[in-house]
Amino acid sequence: MDLNELKNLDVKELISKVKGLGIMNDKKALTKFGIGFGAVFLSVFFYYIFVAPTVKDQKGKIAQMSQNQTEIQNFKTQIEDLKVQVKNIEPEYEKNSKLFHSKKEVEGLYQSISNFALANSLSIVNLKKGDPTPAGGANPDQNNQGDNTNTQDDPNAQEGSGGGSYYTIPVDYEIRGTFLGYLKFRRALSKSMKVINFDSEEINLLKAPRGQVLSKGTISIVGLPDEYK
Repeated sequence: MDLNELKNLDVKELISKVKGLGIMNDKKALTKFGIGFGAVFLSVFFYYIFVAPTVKDQKGKIAQMSQNQTEIQNFKTQIEDLKVQVKNIEPEYEKNSKLFHSKKEVEGLYQSISNFALANSLSIVNLKKGDPTPAGGANPDQNNQGDNTNTQDDPNAQEGSGGGSYYTIPVDYEIRGTFLGYLKFRRALSKSMKVINFDSEEINLLKAPRGQVLSKGTISIVGLPDEYK
């Protein structure tokens, strides 16, 4: 019998039918009937009190799980889209990451020059920053006399005559010490993650102290215009 039929069952009608069968006069049959009826009642009671809430809860969890799976799929799609966007902007990031973005970074370059000089027993005679100029026209790499590998990534090479997109900042220097120490200093500076061009360089052997040289030159760095106007 369906449970919905049990809910609509008329108890009085059921008792009337039972009396018509003469079961009320048979104690054994009446006992069996009572036991059966009680079992059905307990089953229905147990179902609606314990089973039905559990089933309802399970249905809710299944619905929530389905919703979560849909959201996960949406998140996966968004992640793939973000990966594509990152891949598209990565070249621009790599190019701009080689620029000097702030005055603080330029000051950090001065500190690096001092540290490299000190590490190679060199003395800095002069270190002076020139006025920044908009990048454009001739590529500064054409004047590069050094072996700086970063000049291959100089963004000026791609700017052409655009002008104003980047600023070049010249830095004049005079450094004294041994020739070997200067070569080591120059090599360390050329390995910088930022774009540094050796624009000019002059090395003279000093009469005193013996074995030392005086290097005069100009390096140029590339930065964004907002910080160097």
